[in-house]
Amino acid sequence: MLSLRVVAIALYLLSSLVPSFSQSAGQASAVAQSQQRKTSEPYTGDLSIFESRGRDERLQINRVMDLLGIAPGKAVADIGAGSGWFTVRAAKRVGAGGLVYAVDINPEAIRYIGERAQKEQLQNVKTILSKADDALLPAGSVDAVLLLKTYHEVAQPVVLLRSLRASLRSEAKVGIIDRNGNGEDHGVAKDVVIREAKEAGYALLEQYDFVKGDKMDYFLVFTPVR
Repeated sequence: MLSLRVVAIALYLLSSLVPSFSQSAGQASAVAQSQQRKTSEPYTGDLSIFESRGRDERLQINRVMDLLGIAPGKAVADIGAGSGWFTVRAAKRVGAGGLVYAVDINPEAIRYIGERAQKEQLQNVKTILSKADDALLPAGSVDAVLLLKTYHEVAQPVVLLRSLRASLRSEAKVGIIDRNGNGEDHGVAKDVVIREAKEAGYALLEQYDFVKGDKMDYFLVFTPVR
């Protein structure tokens, strides 16, 4: 009789552990899915495509910089810098007392931006050949970050955003401009970005749809949860 009671208690305790285990497994699966969602192939073509006339007005880039707090003396990271289109504009905004990190995984883009900064006499630009899941920015180095039409190419966004946290100064802001899509069509749904950022330890501060004005693009601003 005693042995049956012991068996019954053991079965009860085991059954009480199953939901907890299943929940943990489900959470792990959700993390894996968010990090392995569909993505677009990183662009490796002609970099001059990013220099189209009127892009400043379509993206309202000065308003974007205002909302990210990009001002003289600030340090900025342009992740997925491409041709350096935003890098150049941010460098002029922060001035000689500021610094812009042009970050990209494409060696050709890094070479291109380095030559461009030299040609345009922008001594406050520093290029970084990064990893796909790590921007390789110095710790505590930046006040603002922008991923401009880049996020949909990031294969492990949660890992990237988590690694980015160490480089952010107090009250730093992270901006993401992208377009709605399914991940592999050079766009990613806004709700997906918000969910992944939350998973990486960020809070959504603001969201806008003024970029380009076609209701397809969006601009999200995050801050790390301390």
